[in-house]
Amino acid sequence: MRIYKAKDKAEVSRKAANIISAQIILKPDSVLGLATGDSPIGTYEQLIDWYNKGDLDFSQITAVNLDEYQGLGPDDEQSYAYFMRKHLFDHVNIDPVNCFIEDGLAEEPQAECIRYTELIRGIGGIDLQLLGIGPNAHIGFNEPGEALEKDTHLVKLNESTIRANSRFFDSEDDVPKFAYTMGIKAIMQARCIVLVANGEAKADAMYKCVCGTISAEAPASFLQLHNNVFIVADEAALSKVETRIPIDKEVTI
Repeated sequence: MRIYKAKDKAEVSRKAANIISAQIILKPDSVLGLATGDSPIGTYEQLIDWYNKGDLDFSQITAVNLDEYQGLGPDDEQSYAYFMRKHLFDHVNIDPVNCFIEDGLAEEPQAECIRYTELIRGIGGIDLQLLGIGPNAHIGFNEPGEALEKDTHLVKLNESTIRANSRFFDSEDDVPKFAYTMGIKAIMQARCIVLVANGEAKADAMYKCVCGTISAEAPASFLQLHNNVFIVADEAALSKVETRIPIDKEVTI
């Protein structure tokens, strides 16, 4: 696990984008696992900037998304399909045919979970998976619990997750209560993982991720078992990690 400490969110975004751009340049037909939410927006903006300057080519890239709200279609402004078009896909030369996300309107949830799991397997797995982290140390929508689902599944969102995501909706009541998400197995099978985190609100979660006991009660803690993880976070997010692990600008543990 390599930890990069950035001074602010802008530097976090640049460092994460550097890792992703290197993946694209070294393997132009990479499969990228992509995340939504506030954390990766700056990273996507940086990638778009480099694309506009002619430094990146997305034409052979395949994208698979971590999760999608149940009950929201791709044209709903709160759906993650819409989010990805708004913040990345509509601004680069990625082929829409190669952009995959769970179907929030699927009539048979179990069949949709099986379809998405098999889709990821069929394209050869994920080369690089981008992650954020929830305040309760969830990754994707894999919420803390007694056990973790391995494959794509439909999850009931915790109240803390609903509360955290309510800032994107008119009210907390409007936040969907269920979502599809890749399972821990799919995430952990990615050949490279990049996790980004910003702000003091993520400090507890980052401590559990990096320093805590590996447990289903803190899904991000399983990243300790992966052999190719980049953590890119600002000083505030790493503040509690640094009570155990001194970090200058970067450290490998």
